[in-house]
Amino acid sequence: MRILYISASLVPPPVDLQADRFFLLSEKLEGDVLQPVWFRKPEDVEALYGPGSYPVYTVGRFRYHWFLAYQYQGRRQRLAILRFYLQKGREIYRERKFACIVAYSHMTTGLFAGILKFLTGARLVIEIVTAPHLIYLTDQPRVTLSARLRHLYSDICLYLSVLMSDRLHLLTSDQLDHYRWLKRKKNTVFHEFVPISMIQRPPDEERESDLFILLIGAPWYLKGVDLLIEAFLRLAPDFPEVKLKILGHFPDRDVLEAMAAGSPQIEIMRALLHHQALEVISKATILALPSRCEGLARVLIEGMAAGVPLVGSDVGGIPTILRHGENGFLVPVGDSHALESRLRQLLSDSEMRRRMGDRGYLMAHTELDEKVYVEQFARMVEASVEGHE
Repeated sequence: MRILYISASLVPPPVDLQADRFFLLSEKLEGDVLQPVWFRKPEDVEALYGPGSYPVYTVGRFRYHWFLAYQYQGRRQRLAILRFYLQKGREIYRERKFACIVAYSHMTTGLFAGILKFLTGARLVIEIVTAPHLIYLTDQPRVTLSARLRHLYSDICLYLSVLMSDRLHLLTSDQLDHYRWLKRKKNTVFHEFVPISMIQRPPDEERESDLFILLIGAPWYLKGVDLLIEAFLRLAPDFPEVKLKILGHFPDRDVLEAMAAGSPQIEIMRALLHHQALEVISKATILALPSRCEGLARVLIEGMAAGVPLVGSDVGGIPTILRHGENGFLVPVGDSHALESRLRQLLSDSEMRRRMGDRGYLMAHTELDEKVYVEQFARMVEASVEGHE
């Protein structure tokens, strides 16, 4: 079955084919991927993927069609990407028809995928990748008029995208419970792709030799970085050998530095390439994610695959994979004292950390691995095209 996938991220796909979901999906499907990337020149693409990889790069039975987004700035960039979706999508369809369009995100990407649906007659799947009722209202401490307007725009996109779609890809079964007119839409529920088999788990003794709590994600308020720093500063004197590492893209880094108050136990790291971030995750003592808004955090699945115990907030899709008392602890969203208590509990008990890490590792490698993802994705496309429930 042939599909067109519309990607919203500017992050280039992995070079290692075993970490590329479309290479793995080639076992069941074939098609094309419309992929904006943060490059400026064709030479940038070929430097990463090899000679001849621009303008089309083939992996398995899928072809990436690149759009060099950094040739443009600001609003011109967004408009150019949307024009690329429509023009390239129609061009591909005229060359060889596809049966289904899959669009990442209900936002403008989803709207333009809906237009392509009507132009081509293909079926449409919209992937809902966050908690829409919280989006934009939890990315900064003060809810501004601008945030409320962006939230309104998100809801308008959500209703229109869902209306035009034939099926939804949800990360959790209750993801649209706040939208009673939408939650009855046909859907398939499964996790996002994570290359589980490529994530290393170091020996326990290696992990115990360098103790640190890790948070990966941005923006900082949405991910609850301030809550984690508050909790850590209270427990740090009792655990002088433990560090807190915070990794992400933070344009307002000075705000976090001020929160850390010069603590030598807190390290604010700059964003890393994905394979480098995985190396940091694999060595972590505890992976914390006290988010205020979340879909189904990929970083938690990566932590489980490395055998790292988790602490996360009871929001969005986190409780779906973080099973309280089994592979980590859930804490009430926004509660830094509950967060502190659970971190203390784990830091004080190496056997509990090992046991929870083992449980998470087993879950990741049986319930959330690449094989499960490929089967679920292919089943979703088939159900959309054939009209199954």
